[in-house]
Amino acid sequence: MKRIITATVNNRSGVLNRITGLLQKRHFNIESISVGRTEVEGISKMTFVVDVEDNQKLEQVTKQLNKQIEVLKVSDITDKAIVARELALIKVMSSGQLRSEIQGIIEPFRASVIDVSKDSLSIQVTGKPDKIEALIDLLRPYGIKELARTGVTAFQRGQQPQQSELTSFSLLN
Repeated sequence: MKRIITATVNNRSGVLNRITGLLQKRHFNIESISVGRTEVEGISKMTFVVDVEDNQKLEQVTKQLNKQIEVLKVSDITDKAIVARELALIKVMSSGQLRSEIQGIIEPFRASVIDVSKDSLSIQVTGKPDKIEALIDLLRPYGIKELARTGVTAFQRGQQPQQSELTSFSLLN
C-alpha cells in the first residue's frame, strides 16, 4: 500500500542520505521523493511516497525517523485532507500539422506548451499523479522523446505550522 510521509528537517548536508538509508534498511520502496526549503530559513520539507507492506512497519520507521537528530517532525498524511501535486515535463514528437491536435489533447489537463522545435513540443503539466499518468497515456501514441517528473509534494489542508513552533525546533537541534 502506498503512503505519503512528510518530514520537516534541518537543512544540512547528509540528512537526505541518512533518511533514505533508514527507509532502505527497512525495505521500503521509495516511489517518489521531493525536497525543498520551507518558509523558515534552515528548514526543509521532504515528501516521500513509499510502498509499505503493513502499518506496523510504517509505525516503526516513523518512530525511527523521529529519533534522527536533524528530523524535526514526521507525519503520515495519506489519510488526511491534503493538497498534493506533481510536475511533469514531457517532450513529444510533433510535426507542424499534429501540433493543434496535441494542443487539443493537453488543454483539458490545463497543461501548457513551454518549448517548440521543428520536430517536438515540450509540455508542462502539474496536478495529481493520476492526472499526469492520464496525460502521458494520451500522448504516448505521438512518441514521447523525453519525460521528467518531480515526484509528489504535499501538505495538509488548512493547517500551517506556527512560525514559533518551527523556530523552537531548530533551536533545540
